[in-house]
Amino acid sequence: MSVEVPASWRSLALDPPRAGGAPPVSGRLRAEPADFIVDEQLGFAPAGEGPHVLLRVRKRDANTDWVARELARRARCRPFDVGYAGLKDRHAVTTQWFTVPRGKGGVAEWLDVAGEGYAVLEAHAHHRKLPRGALAGNRFELRVRELRGDRDALAARLAAIGAQGVPDYFGPQRFGRELSNLARVAAGDWRTERSFGLSAARSLVFNAVLARRVEEGSWARLEAGDVANLDGKGSVFEVGAPDAALEARVAALDVHPTGPLWGAGEPRVRGRIAALEQEVAAGFAAVCAGLVGERVDMARRPLRVAVRELAHGFEGDVLVLRFGLTAGSFATTVLRELVDQPSST
Repeated sequence: MSVEVPASWRSLALDPPRAGGAPPVSGRLRAEPADFIVDEQLGFAPAGEGPHVLLRVRKRDANTDWVARELARRARCRPFDVGYAGLKDRHAVTTQWFTVPRGKGGVAEWLDVAGEGYAVLEAHAHHRKLPRGALAGNRFELRVRELRGDRDALAARLAAIGAQGVPDYFGPQRFGRELSNLARVAAGDWRTERSFGLSAARSLVFNAVLARRVEEGSWARLEAGDVANLDGKGSVFEVGAPDAALEARVAALDVHPTGPLWGAGEPRVRGRIAALEQEVAAGFAAVCAGLVGERVDMARRPLRVAVRELAHGFEGDVLVLRFGLTAGSFATTVLRELVDQPSST
């Protein structure tokens, strides 16, 4: 893709405003795949019966699509027939769930299945193909090497994140390798790799709205006219004048303000928040018009994500972080509030 991505777009994709200011420490991330461990949390139990096999698979330095194709080959089915809830990083050690058609074989025979970069850990009969998005969240264990900086300031920043969450930006992964998906948006190329281009376009506008609210300090509170989200759920509701009970739920990370995933339809916000979103969207007029033209429906996404069970420790000059995030949120949004990574993109 030869189209140049505008500098302001690059900033929103790679380095949007931080809620806490400059990170208190610096370090090196992903020196090796085991520095980035992800464990997918389904949020439901295997059915124990049915025409599919639900597989828990550990992969290392392998991408999700490739593993899915390998499983399809072994199941003698079409790649389309393999289900998985979401894509996971290649340069990491990740545990995630897949489904394959059960066929004539038994469930137990899958426990011996392994290949280059992956191995099946569990196998269960299940009643349906695993659809995209069918997970509760992800648990992370991350190692940051060559740590430098103020560890007391790091502890204070961690405490603040545990209490308030972090801005729920879409991470660089959403915009493609070397921002290739964003280049498609800049070129108005909605037909080639359509889903990736549309997703990048909506993510760009969302990040722009969230960046504005981070800059003005309103990303973690509700105002009259906001649309609120219930933590960990797709449910949203319109906010009149926030009362003490609602503000307490916001402080408890049970309710969050939202921003737009642009498309056709009404954003549902009112007053000052509606004016803010329209002003930001006006800076992306062609992108927003393209999304409406593609008949993508307007939706809402939380402006912040709660960082659950946040813990940290040190192994010499290595920082070890453990935490959980709801589905659809990015570990990079947590890391960028804590660690300066000059070489990351």
